[in-house]
Amino acid sequence: MRSPTDNGPAVSRQEFDALFEQVRTWGRWAPADRGAWNRVGADHVRRAAALVRSGTVVPLGRPWNTVAGPDNRRPALHYMSDLGDAEPSGPAEPSTHKDFVGADFHGKGITHLDALSHVAYRGRLYGGGAARELVGSGGARFGGVGALGPLVTRGVLLDLPAVQEVPWLEPAQAVHAGDIAAAEEALGVEIGEGDAVLLRTGRFRRRRELGPWDADAACAGFHVDAVPLLAGRGIALLGGDGDSDVRPSPVEGVHSPVHTLAVAAMGVPLLDNADVEELAAACAGTDRYDFLLSVAPLNVPGGTGSPVNPVAVL
Repeated sequence: MRSPTDNGPAVSRQEFDALFEQVRTWGRWAPADRGAWNRVGADHVRRAAALVRSGTVVPLGRPWNTVAGPDNRRPALHYMSDLGDAEPSGPAEPSTHKDFVGADFHGKGITHLDALSHVAYRGRLYGGGAARELVGSGGARFGGVGALGPLVTRGVLLDLPAVQEVPWLEPAQAVHAGDIAAAEEALGVEIGEGDAVLLRTGRFRRRRELGPWDADAACAGFHVDAVPLLAGRGIALLGGDGDSDVRPSPVEGVHSPVHTLAVAAMGVPLLDNADVEELAAACAGTDRYDFLLSVAPLNVPGGTGSPVNPVAVL
């Protein structure tokens, strides 16, 4: 029986490179910088809409996190730029209140989407273009988040703590292909083409009960041996309450192997730090683990990602 804090088995760089080639989809779609989102057409959207029964709307975005901590090293900014006292000369009515928000959002503190320009492997972005030539100080000329547009598709929640009858997965616990298959059977759901797969590890319940920890050093997530199954199902989006990678990484010399396989090899954007606790409760209450999912990133031309507030509708 595996330890609840087992991130293995270890994977060599040679084995990882072979896996990269196995799941690579370069040259499959146009436009290429939408990657696997090209899988989702009008039929997928209509089928996802048909999943709506109760009309329950569940937001998945975390509150804007302005508090520094071990899992939020670069806090978001929020300050008031007008308290109703900065109106131009003339009549004072109506007074208005304005604020500024900003964030270095890649990390563990903010719910965000990773675009295809976010990850390069051996100097190459998804599709094979040289990252040094395509991403510069002005942003990305390929794979920017502005190229993705909104995604509306079927979402599937893999609630691993519910399946394993524990409150949460412990940091560094790896989720393997066998765990995905067991979750599908236990939850009565099957991952299909064009789906968005969300993993619940129970991270935010653990954080609420035990306090924050350095999730860059240790967090539950997928082992790379789970990726061929997900690739074979033809998913369009991968995400959850972590950043999809088990940490520490089991791969020699690659600190974010699932990021690398999903984004750089498969063209699958990642949804990081989604708070799926309310969604897990809603799914358990209705005994169904698929739903309509909407993810609408900000239209930032050349951006490597975007803060998002995804919405699940049951």
